[in-house]
Amino acid sequence: MNCSRIAEVIRKTSETEICLTLDLDGSGWARVETGIGMFDHLLTALARHSRFDLTLTCRGDLQVDDHHTVEDCALAIGAAIDQALGNRQGVTRFATGFAPLDEALVRSVIDLSGRGGAWVNLPIPVERIGLLSSENVPHFFRSLATAARLTLHQDLVRGENGHHIAEAAFKSFALAIRNATRPTNFGDIPSTKGTL
Repeated sequence: MNCSRIAEVIRKTSETEICLTLDLDGSGWARVETGIGMFDHLLTALARHSRFDLTLTCRGDLQVDDHHTVEDCALAIGAAIDQALGNRQGVTRFATGFAPLDEALVRSVIDLSGRGGAWVNLPIPVERIGLLSSENVPHFFRSLATAARLTLHQDLVRGENGHHIAEAAFKSFALAIRNATRPTNFGDIPSTKGTL
């Protein structure tokens, strides 16, 4: 198992500039600044409930819209998860997380398979939540799964309020990723192939 499960990622493009540090074995502490209040709130919830420590600053082209900021933050977080996991030796690998928020309930199922892919069903009934475009919530998870090389199935079980659905999605993902990355007492790579 990777003894130091900490990663640093710097991502600079013509659209965004991101600097982040991620500790898989943290306490849930976060300092997030993206310029999108709702997105900051959701990323803070992700860190809190995954018990990952996350420092993330992003300067994005918000004068265009929020798409590049959300997508690139997802890619950077995913890359940090992948980097911090190393060869994925000694991790639990599979996990499920259910998170309710009032009437909303979302299920996230994760496999740290080494193959990035996401099947996300999060119909949010409003176009925007604050300054965050609702369509960018599922896009965040698809982008993160690709960069983290994990398989994600995420479904809205029920829900009506857009804010509640989005927050339940981030919290359910946080619970699942926390359990999937949890170290086990086994020192092997959890795969019949011997690699992930």
